[in-house]
Order: sequence, then C-alpha cells, then structure tokens
Amino acid sequence: MIRSLEELIALARQLGPAKIAVIEAHDPDVLESLAQAEPLGLAAPTLVGKPAKIEEAARKVGYSLRPESLIPTSGEDASIRQGIDLVREGRADLLMKGKVTTASLIRGVLDKERGLRAGRQLSQVIVFQTPRIPRLMVMTDGAINIAPTLENKAEICRNAIEVAHALGIAEPKVVLLAALEFVNPAMPATVDAAALVQMNRRGQISGAYLEGPLALDVPLSRFAADRKAISSPVVEATDVFIAPDIEAANILYRAITYFAGGQSGGIIVGARVPLVVLSRAEPPETKIHSISLALLLMHHQRQTS
Repeated sequence: MIRSLEELIALARQLGPAKIAVIEAHDPDVLESLAQAEPLGLAAPTLVGKPAKIEEAARKVGYSLRPESLIPTSGEDASIRQGIDLVREGRADLLMKGKVTTASLIRGVLDKERGLRAGRQLSQVIVFQTPRIPRLMVMTDGAINIAPTLENKAEICRNAIEVAHALGIAEPKVVLLAALEFVNPAMPATVDAAALVQMNRRGQISGAYLEGPLALDVPLSRFAADRKAISSPVVEATDVFIAPDIEAANILYRAITYFAGGQSGGIIVGARVPLVVLSRAEPPETKIHSISLALLLMHHQRQTS
C-alpha cells in the first residue's frame, strides 16, 4: 500500500513516463510542472495549441521546448479535438488541461461521437495527506458533480474505490459524510448515505466497506465516536471520504490544504483515460502528484481490464 505522496511519485517513476497530451499548452504553470515531471521520468508531453503562444509561455518559465513535441492548432476547440484524437489513436496515454476551461474540455471528452466516454460517471478524485495522519486518504467530488443524485453518488463511490485500489488499498473504508449520524428525511444527504450503505451490503457497490451517514468528527476521532456511541471499523481508519455535494467537497479540500497544511494530487476519473485537470491556484508540486496519480491509475486499469 502506498502511504505517502513521496511513495506515489517513486512508484510512478518506475511505471513512467506517460505520454501526456496537454490541451492549449500555453499555460506557464503547466509548463513549469512539466519541467519538473520530465526529468523525473513521469511525463513525455505532447503540447497542443498555437506554437507562438506555447513558445512565449515556455520562455517565461525556462521550459525547454522540443519542436517535435508541438502539434499546432487554430484554437481551443481544435486543441481539444486534437488531444482527444491523440488518445483515441494510442499516441497519448493521458489528457492534461492547459489554458482551456474545464467545462469545454469535459464537453469534448463526453462527445458521443469523438470523445472518450467509457459508460461511467465522471468525478474528481483527490488523494491527500496531512501532517497529523501518516497515510494517504482519498476524497471526492469537489469539481464535477454539482448536486449528485443517488445514482451519481454510487458512481462517485465506485470511481474513488478504484483509485484506492490503485493505491494498494485492498478493501478501502469509505465514509459518506453528512451533518449527523442519523437518517433525517429533511436532510437528503443522510437518506442517500443510508441507501449507499445498503447498496454496499448487498453487493451493488463492491470492493470496499461503506459507512454512513457520519459527521466528519466520527471517522477522525475515537473520542467523538465513543461519545456518540458509534462502533465502526472506519473510526480513525477511513480511507475515502465522500462529500454530499460539490460545495461540501470543495470546502473540505480547501480546509485540508489551508487549515491543515495538507498536500494533494487530483484527477478526473470515469473517462477512457484519467484526466489531469487542476485549478490555476494549485502549485507545481500538486500537478506532479496529479500526474503521478494519473499514471498509477492508468497502469492499474490496464492490468485489471
């Protein structure tokens, strides 16, 4: 089992490099991260977009361009189509977002004729570590599904479980977060959580142990669990946190980063290949973690398909 982001990078280096198609690659932050990823043996990028813009961005961050890595296009839509075609043709293993909107990239990926649909729900999966807890944990979904239905949440769980398996967690312990531990019809998140637990017990969601609804203190603190008279194997051992909606997940992620000093890497799961789609506010090391995670999941999917 991989227990730290450093171990994640080390394993990814053994598996890499991944052929990465970078969409609209004139993003200095993305090029800066590639300047670190290439020497580590993580990435062999193909830079898609307008060459003049890419060259200008590369100069800003001191990134050494290889002319053979450039594929010129006329604009955002053409870059998205070209990047997807590279994956469909086997010339790229992964897609990475450059100076393109997430919504536009996802629309291209989900295109019924020319996209990368895999018959699954897309969701963001983040792997993170904090100074206080000496192991990797997973959370989802703070970027794609705004108000997920019960069916969406089941798919979100399955995507997160797959990532946990790729990290070497044989049967991840999954917590369905809510504001309290009882089913309250006035709080739909609690109803959905209880339904997902039953789906897990009856084999509809497999490969993991689900528990919920639970407030965040219970899986993190045995003291809290004891005071609430909750006995569960997830207490102080949770591997995956499933937030009830995009706001809760986004706030949880920012709290992990800025309050707890956590580090992370995130990808979008559910397409034919993992997608590296990150905010401009993420530092280069987060992008390195994300590329490593995408590479690891890619190899896991190929081994299990």
